[in-house]
Amino acid sequence: MRDLQPEEILRSIDKVELSPCYLFFGPDEFTMEKVVSSIRERYIPESARDYNLDICYGGETNPSEIVNMAQAVPFTAKNRLIIVRRTEEFKAEQLERFLPYLNNPVRSTCLIFMSGKTDFRKNFYNKFRNEGCAVDFKELKPGQIGAWIRKTAREMGLNISPQACIYLQEITGDRLRDLYSELTKINIRYGDAEIGEKEIRELAVNGRTYDIFKLMDAISIKDVCKSLSILSSFLEEEDKKAAPLQIIGMLNRQISLLWKTKAIVDGGGRPEDAVSKLGIQPFQAGNFVKHSRHWSHEELEKGISLLYRSDRLLKLGLRPGPVLEGLVLGLCGYLGES
Repeated sequence: MRDLQPEEILRSIDKVELSPCYLFFGPDEFTMEKVVSSIRERYIPESARDYNLDICYGGETNPSEIVNMAQAVPFTAKNRLIIVRRTEEFKAEQLERFLPYLNNPVRSTCLIFMSGKTDFRKNFYNKFRNEGCAVDFKELKPGQIGAWIRKTAREMGLNISPQACIYLQEITGDRLRDLYSELTKINIRYGDAEIGEKEIRELAVNGRTYDIFKLMDAISIKDVCKSLSILSSFLEEEDKKAAPLQIIGMLNRQISLLWKTKAIVDGGGRPEDAVSKLGIQPFQAGNFVKHSRHWSHEELEKGISLLYRSDRLLKLGLRPGPVLEGLVLGLCGYLGES
């Protein structure tokens, strides 16, 4: 049978049609935690949670104890909820001890196993897949993140433009937890006001993300010393995995906008034309017009090639620091084509 998707579980909660057992697996821990939280809030009344909600951990709680909890009759409520985290910490023989219960579960209990690493060759894991109760929490692809941002923003009641969603992804990265945190900050600060790129930038000024804007500006005017200093500071304090690709994403956008702005200016256009044609704010258009004077079309074309090469090197697993330093030197004109 096919694996279930998180959205199907949320629909089941609304209809109060949860199965007695589930396996939640996959790398998207953020969405997994959100779904578990939704089940806890909707499935067990707050007043009854002390008696009908248990949270256990693989490798710490004996399987027989978990089974006894699952077989207990609900007290002052219709249902019980048992959440077993870190299921992968159980040894193979411990997992086997759950199988008799899985073959004859208590209908009033919902038993959820959460696993980061899952081997479906083992009888325990394969049981859930065969019963249609394995839920796959896959990480979203970069191209799906924008839709996730828009959907989450709507659920929060945010009036955020599509361009602002793209901009938020570029400066924050693809981690859903980080994006959700930024959307929460936006909601607190702006409420139901219309939110565009200007508001996203203003919010970032108050946080560590502002350094990446300073880096973009320094590279745009080819200030190599300032660029390398900001890069070093940013990489020291940010997520070592997410920060390099975040920088590549922002630089792709920066070089692309510089190229388009230069084409507009060279064609006799004004900053106002950049605002309408590129969909950017007036203050941004003025900066891009000014910065585009530091670049020739050949340099911008070389910049795109450097970005492509750096992105490929990062994905091959090379150390981010030297790759990004080389990229900055190349963009600022301090390296040749090699």
